[in-house]
Amino acid sequence: MNEVQQVIRKSNRDEDERQPHRVRHELRFRLLDVRQVEKLTPHMTRITLGGDELEGFTSPGFDDHVKLFFPAPGEDAPSRPELGEKSVTFPDGRAHPIMRDFTPRHYDPVARTLQIDFALHDGGPASDWARQARPGQMLGVGGPRGSFILPTDFDWHLLIGDETALPAIARRLDELPVGARAVVLVEVKGEADELPFETNAVATIHWVHRGKALPNATPLVEALKTIPFPGGEYHAWIAGESETVKQLRQALIAEHGANPKWVRASGYWRRGATAVHDSLDE
Repeated sequence: MNEVQQVIRKSNRDEDERQPHRVRHELRFRLLDVRQVEKLTPHMTRITLGGDELEGFTSPGFDDHVKLFFPAPGEDAPSRPELGEKSVTFPDGRAHPIMRDFTPRHYDPVARTLQIDFALHDGGPASDWARQARPGQMLGVGGPRGSFILPTDFDWHLLIGDETALPAIARRLDELPVGARAVVLVEVKGEADELPFETNAVATIHWVHRGKALPNATPLVEALKTIPFPGGEYHAWIAGESETVKQLRQALIAEHGANPKWVRASGYWRRGATAVHDSLDE
């Protein structure tokens, strides 16, 4: 085997070792009560849930998502569903709750509490519920069904998203090891919506303020053109509005040398649609 073949073989081996792997979990529904409500920014509220049904909860992936079940109008708690591998069914005679996907921000197995950060929009059932949430109210949590475990053995990590991606970005920064390097690009409405991050990594944070941008503007796409990229091999994680995420992924591959195998892209929402979660990897 000549030197070129050895380099190619090592490169292929490194790519294989750096591929994410999926972990499956037992799918369960948990009926939990609100323990604490904390306003983090004008457009972000943290709600801490608790209860004995959190026993056995697990969320090893920083971008895991659970399904939240909101009480129907006039009811104190959501219906308890039957969770199948690909279906959710409810008992007859009870209103079907509205469901939305959220990232588990932090789980404390000792206290049996689970934190969920809500990005507050102008309207919508999840934002409306979070604005009125009070200790003692009930909320249903299903999943996570599974996790993608992304390796950390890269020269650096790129994290891009809007406010809906902030919980996952914050978790990733929490969990990166000492000495890791990260570049973060986040879009929020304004300076008051910036959140402090805690991390052992060497992180460079770039905030983009949406302000009064036009509805179809793409501030993240424009900002990506201006931030410096460190040298070396990197993993890119992107989440936010689906069309914007597609453009960011394409730009990283076409203009910034991103390896498509090392890009994870998810549409957490889509303009003009509800209850969307798009996987945009190819």
